[in-house]
Amino acid sequence: MKPVVKRKKIAEVEWNVIEDFCKGCNFCIEFCPVDALEESEKLNAKGVHPPRLKNEDACIGCGLCERICPELAIFLQKKEGENR
Repeated sequence: MKPVVKRKKIAEVEWNVIEDFCKGCNFCIEFCPVDALEESEKLNAKGVHPPRLKNEDACIGCGLCERICPELAIFLQKKEGENR
């Protein structure tokens, strides 16, 4: 298990996953620079465990998971009122 790395938030975002798009490659979990993601306990329609945030504050909003996902299952939305 990678140690959790504390980094400054780049943006305040709402992290979202379309669970049934996930194919279970775990690229998002493996390459997250702050180790903010883990497999959920739920199974999706493909029989895999999609990712979830370990906790809401863990994500720094870098967007790497969104860009690395081959199925486009992850997307970030800036939270309202953020001007960054």
